[in-house]
Amino acid sequence: MDIAGRNEVTQGQPNDAVHVQTVVVGGGQAGLAVGHSLARRGLPFVILDAHARIGDAWRTRWDSLRLFSAARYDALPGMPFPGPADAFPTKDEMADYLEAYAARSELPVRTGVRVDRLRRRGDRFQLTAGTMRFEADNVVVAMGSHQVPWVPPFADHLDPGIVQLHAADYRNPSRLREGHVLVVGVGNSGGEIALEVATRHATSLAGKEVGVVPFRIDSLIARRVVLPLLFRFIAHHLLTVDTPLGRRMRPRMLSHGQPLVRVKPSDLAAAGVERVARVVGVRDGLPVLQDGRTLEVANVIWCTGYRPAFSWIDLPVFDAAGHEPRHYRGIASDEPGLYFVGLFFQYAMSSGFLPGLGRDAEHVVEAIATRAREPVRGYRHSAAAR
Repeated sequence: MDIAGRNEVTQGQPNDAVHVQTVVVGGGQAGLAVGHSLARRGLPFVILDAHARIGDAWRTRWDSLRLFSAARYDALPGMPFPGPADAFPTKDEMADYLEAYAARSELPVRTGVRVDRLRRRGDRFQLTAGTMRFEADNVVVAMGSHQVPWVPPFADHLDPGIVQLHAADYRNPSRLREGHVLVVGVGNSGGEIALEVATRHATSLAGKEVGVVPFRIDSLIARRVVLPLLFRFIAHHLLTVDTPLGRRMRPRMLSHGQPLVRVKPSDLAAAGVERVARVVGVRDGLPVLQDGRTLEVANVIWCTGYRPAFSWIDLPVFDAAGHEPRHYRGIASDEPGLYFVGLFFQYAMSSGFLPGLGRDAEHVVEAIATRAREPVRGYRHSAAAR
């Protein structure tokens, strides 16, 4: 089945709008899962991705990054993840898998296309990407909840001689200056990066972890008992927006950092990482801690998370803070034909992991297929999903 041929999108003059039934914005794992489901139903679509190559969102992470889920849980629908089922894939193995997945399914992905604006134009959506314009009956925003690296505003006042990197830009210790390293933020990226740079530099880790997973994820009992229970039952079926426990847990998980998974506080202590208080400001060009101390450092790595990147969506679909779209299971509440896949805890805790993406994508694509078959009923169905 020639998916790419059936869905080919041609560009005319720069200001000509190309009509596609469904435009998927984002060519990562969420967008590819949506594409697979659309292709199975024979629905025309195109996937637009800002990166130069499928999988680049993974390739640009730090070199030693590995997934927290074993390969048996990292497959998208229709294609198993290669290699040993109990191995934890590297970020490059994940990137290559996504590229192979798109090629095997012949998904029509257009790389190097960054969508600048999404708005409503009559009965259709209009998307602009530089000089290109697309019109669509349906749009699936297949991006994670947080995309833009965030650092505190006072970072601008640090001495210009201090090397500053966000975790999104960190690759390995070779990019750092000689001297002390301060890692800010005790989430999983902060813990793993601090452990790595401590092999070459005196390292301080600022902040306090919000929790620690109480087992080693690569242990036999974790791989055979704990992880199957977590991924197949707890995160996938127990913690959802349709269960009382899931509804209680969701706001807490959205507003707090995630517990340390692979790195434990004992690992940091054994590596000689100094634990220090939260960074609250700058004095004389140096970071100031909550306890009043000033740290003499040559490098700062900000593992301070990300913020939403939905400012390009010019539609009234977000909460009062403008951060989270109003939706149920990815179907926008107030904008028929607009969908989301890849949001953290979109439907279940597993929505933020590869095991949950297939189910979320299938639910959204079924709504698109219903709308395509019966436009009037599809409109009411989408509008009622509030």
